[in-house]
Amino acid sequence: MSGIRSHSTDERSGAVSKIPGDCDLLGSKKTRGDLGKAIAAIVLAYSPRDLQQMKWNFSEKIRDIDPAYRKRLEETITGYLHGTYQNVRLMNQQGAFSSLREPVPDESRVFWKMVTVQCTTGDEEDRLRFLKFLLAGFCMFVQGLPGHPVGMSFPGGDKVEIIDGLCYCPVRTKANDVDAALCPFCPALQTPEIGYLRPPVNASEHRKQEFIKNCYDFHNFNG
Repeated sequence: MSGIRSHSTDERSGAVSKIPGDCDLLGSKKTRGDLGKAIAAIVLAYSPRDLQQMKWNFSEKIRDIDPAYRKRLEETITGYLHGTYQNVRLMNQQGAFSSLREPVPDESRVFWKMVTVQCTTGDEEDRLRFLKFLLAGFCMFVQGLPGHPVGMSFPGGDKVEIIDGLCYCPVRTKANDVDAALCPFCPALQTPEIGYLRPPVNASEHRKQEFIKNCYDFHNFNG
């Protein structure tokens, strides 16, 4: 048994030592498809057991919050982890990345540099922390989805939403001073204040662009 544990530890250490090089590679990709393919090669080396461990770690961190809110968060995060992992697997299996020729956002390179710093701390969580950022990077830079899962609720009741093809997050502009925050890299717009300004429903492309322009010009949203 000790030999098995030692081998497993060696594998984990080897994966962590590769993180800086992996991040350099990911930061060099120019198109969404090339980035998706590179992320898939790394993500699919992880197992469903790793996803389960991430879920357990998250549940432990939020164990002291309101039980009802905790349950909603656990359900959302579980769906996000497994759903994103399966999306990576299926898109890779189906060769879907070859058709994604759009350029990745400029923020991608800075994001992977941040990930290098956050995932080479020397603690045992580096490997799973890297998987968290890989899945988030896949959502934001390959799929154009928010860094926080769609449907995730925050204290106060607001949720991450997609309305008329536009992504909205209630904390989009709230965490720019947090070193490991996804917010500065997220494609979502800041959710307008309740009762003040809401995104248009069933709007034309022109109306959606007008709404975004009004948010930037008159309401100081920094999405």
